[in-house]
Amino acid sequence: MGEIVAQRQFSLWYIWFDIAFLTILLFLLLKQKKYMTVIVGLTAGVLYMIVDYGIFHLLCHSRSISEGYSLFWVLLWMSMSYGFTNFAWIWLWISRDKNLKEWSLLILLWWFCCPLLTNTFGSTEKLITIERTTGEYHGYMALILFIGYFGVILWNMRHQERMHKVPIGWILIIGILVQFGWEFALLIGGIRSAMVASWADKLITLFVNSLLETNLGMPYVFALYILYSSHFTEQLKPRSNQLTFIQALEENNQKEIPLR
Repeated sequence: MGEIVAQRQFSLWYIWFDIAFLTILLFLLLKQKKYMTVIVGLTAGVLYMIVDYGIFHLLCHSRSISEGYSLFWVLLWMSMSYGFTNFAWIWLWISRDKNLKEWSLLILLWWFCCPLLTNTFGSTEKLITIERTTGEYHGYMALILFIGYFGVILWNMRHQERMHKVPIGWILIIGILVQFGWEFALLIGGIRSAMVASWADKLITLFVNSLLETNLGMPYVFALYILYSSHFTEQLKPRSNQLTFIQALEENNQKEIPLR
């Protein structure tokens, strides 16, 4: 596998439209009292910024942006946008929120519609082109992915009762499809890999990023959710019945997946 280049091209209007949506999404989550979901999303946005600007740019020098635009501010928006949206959505998936179908449709619909809205209602100003190479760090990301799922595999081998097992298939679906959702929306919207001529290269970026980049954190996020939910509610209140890790895992496994 050769060098994978993750590239996006968009106008400033795309950023403003997306910020408006993020404000609406934040309002809806708070209105539904999804307080921990909001905290997880905001924390993930900060973490994305630390990784993207601090590691990918300052340490690996793998980030670049078209002349005339601030890499820091564009990365701050990108980090908060996809960090917040991805991990708020992941938290809703893991918790098997009763409105998961509606949250999922809202997010996927926006990712599809935002480029179309920008093309119709945005200006024709100079486009922002931002990209990163991945050769410097994809191996480290793969190591994090392997260690996380290796730990899950060992856990499941030690616990034979079905309700005490981590649902590997479920967290794989979440980790892969969340990333694939916005990667695919960016691709068909003409934003991801816009200046890459080869469809083979476009698809390699799509599939490798979907399998690796969000998915690598799923075992750790799932464990954090089980630990948190064993002691606190979504509204940040202590539970009246404190649970052990295994009891909280069993409780989560007993919940119905609300996608029908």
